[in-house]
Amino acid sequence: MDRLTKGWVHHLRKTARQETAAGRGSCPLCDAEIQPDIDSFRAHVRADVTRHPSLADDADVEEAFKNVTIHGSQNQTANTSAEASGPGRPTRKRPVPGPLDTADLPDGSDQLETPGEPTEPSQRGSKKLCSPPASVAQRRGSSPPTPGRSRARLGESMSDFDRGLASKNPAARQLWSPEDDVRPKTPQTRPSQLTAASHPRRSPQTRNNRPPQPHHGAPSPPSESSSVSDMIRQPETRPISQEQLVAEVKGIYAGLVMIESKCIEYDSSQESNQLSQEQYHALIALHRSVLHEHHDFFLASQHPSASEALRRLASKYAMPARMWRHGIHSFLELLRHKLPASLEHMLTFIYIAYSMMALLYETVPAFEDTWIECLGDLGRYRMAIEDDDIRDREIWTGVSRYWYSKASDKSPTTGRLYHHLAILARPNALQQLYYYAKSLCVPIPFLSARESVMTLFDPLLSSNSHQRLEPVDAAFVRVHGILFSGKSKDQLEASMDEFLGLLDGRIGSTHSNWLEAGYYVGISLSCSLLGFGAESNVLMQAISRRTDESDMGMDHGSVAEAEAEAGETFEQALSFAVRTYEIVLRRWGDKNTLSCLHTTMVFLYFMSRYPAAMAHLESRYPWKLTSMMLNYLLKTSKFKPRIDGDEFPEPERGESPYPLPEDYAMRGLVYVEDFFPEGWFDNHKIDEDDRYLEPASKAGERQERILWLGRRIANSGKWLSWDDEARQFSVSAKYDVVLEGLPDDNVVELSELDMELGQDA
Repeated sequence: MDRLTKGWVHHLRKTARQETAAGRGSCPLCDAEIQPDIDSFRAHVRADVTRHPSLADDADVEEAFKNVTIHGSQNQTANTSAEASGPGRPTRKRPVPGPLDTADLPDGSDQLETPGEPTEPSQRGSKKLCSPPASVAQRRGSSPPTPGRSRARLGESMSDFDRGLASKNPAARQLWSPEDDVRPKTPQTRPSQLTAASHPRRSPQTRNNRPPQPHHGAPSPPSESSSVSDMIRQPETRPISQEQLVAEVKGIYAGLVMIESKCIEYDSSQESNQLSQEQYHALIALHRSVLHEHHDFFLASQHPSASEALRRLASKYAMPARMWRHGIHSFLELLRHKLPASLEHMLTFIYIAYSMMALLYETVPAFEDTWIECLGDLGRYRMAIEDDDIRDREIWTGVSRYWYSKASDKSPTTGRLYHHLAILARPNALQQLYYYAKSLCVPIPFLSARESVMTLFDPLLSSNSHQRLEPVDAAFVRVHGILFSGKSKDQLEASMDEFLGLLDGRIGSTHSNWLEAGYYVGISLSCSLLGFGAESNVLMQAISRRTDESDMGMDHGSVAEAEAEAGETFEQALSFAVRTYEIVLRRWGDKNTLSCLHTTMVFLYFMSRYPAAMAHLESRYPWKLTSMMLNYLLKTSKFKPRIDGDEFPEPERGESPYPLPEDYAMRGLVYVEDFFPEGWFDNHKIDEDDRYLEPASKAGERQERILWLGRRIANSGKWLSWDDEARQFSVSAKYDVVLEGLPDDNVVELSELDMELGQDA
């Protein structure tokens, strides 16, 4: 224990010497600066004996060294070294009863002397005394000192496991008992040595940067622990009355109309003028102002306190459309016609308008569909003017496609959105054809697409065209271009033969994934049979008429009359579609054909409910090949397909629906309007990119869907039939024909290779 005590004392002395090493001392006789240690003071006395005549021997030198004044680096005095006092010598500090915790002292109270303070005569005459410690002053009745260290430092000095309870007997080290919690808590004191060791002194610079502390005798403010702080409530908002809101909307609208009229005037008058940089800046500022006015109008009219009549004002006066037409679109068209001189200004305004639309998308959800489409349009403008950086062009193409896809999810029957997606699909001609065809074959077609689609067809119909397309895709698009426009009819048969000759090899190619191309082909063929939505098309006329009993009882004479009404274009489109279906159906063991077969079966299932429409299809469609394909899928299915019930085969065990990629592609078309169950596309956990993934489980889902559709068509017994005992499909006697390339008994023999392909599917 003695060894431990001596080691601890040595550590404290060493720490004290290190803390005072940076200070300087002054001689009590000649006021010369010296090092604050006994050896330096003795050398100073011996060097100038004439100025220190009273210090003849070492005892006098040691006694005089006690009166050396030590100055800190910031002209503050420091305590004398504990080592210099020597054992048995009296110290200058007054005895304080009890241990002293320096953590409770104000900063600077551990100093012996502060420059400028009056000194008191001591019993030794020349000895200077320091101000009494704060603990002594507190015991004498003065106010408690202001804490000199920050709360963070006070927290650091406490043990993480200190419960803050006063110990009954610190020396006895008693354990905690449950009764201790009910006793009043008192501050726990510690020996001064331990506190000093756990809290090293601050540097003089740190102490000097602190705000001045009040004098010990002055009253200090109450501590935070003793004061009760009131909780600050949430700021109260003043309600706005309907009269105030109406007046605000009227004022905003008046200013908006004025700025809007200026935008219309300037946009129409500056088309043929050359604009300076200042004029461009002024026009941008003007259109930015009208966007801000519209934003204020929407916020005020759609305020939570607004009445229903006030909320309807934005729709009544077509404010979203006016904002786009006069505030954004007309100015962008003006800048577009002045390219390339206006390129930088057009970029600036696109970013301004995009930011405003994004803000409205977040703050005014009542017109969310409009904001989404406007964001897509702005992204398309930004993509169209980017010619230098192909990476930026691709990025903005993706941004625009994202917004248009989001808008089409909310309005799947609006053809305008698919027209915009067709423009973004370049240079994928097959995908462009699909989007253009879909934009015309939805309940709300976009008729302007009939002109835009010619930008896709004209280069392919030109004999001098050199498109970077695969020959099979170029031939397929060219056939539809001829059927749609009626141009270059002399190329029709050659283009059909070229496509049909290359199709089988394209599907069977080991490097070809024809699943995506398959449903593009299937949907495009169905749209061509619908005449791309033309009102004169026989199928469109048949499905637009209400089905009645006379339709259900159509005889052969009516069928002949309907066939006579079919035009030449429809017959050519039907011939091309049937020849394509035959090639795809003959590859029923190839999983790459399942997406095309699925879209075709959906089209037939819809048409089977309209006998007037089926009258144009039933005699030409390959029903026998379809029954063979269905029997093959039924025999090679890895699980028992759910085909007996009329319910749509949805996921089992309450799982969320996960549509097939072609489900998204067919969504919104006129012939799938009521095909999918309600909520089939409401799984918002599926990201945009995940919709078109092709995991292995998709093949089984497609097989089950195709079989379910075949079973529904077979219920009528007119074209396909179902044998419940044999569990297989067949055709009626009218369509039971002998097919070339198959056995005479028309029975499909499943080879081992076919079985393997079916298992892969």
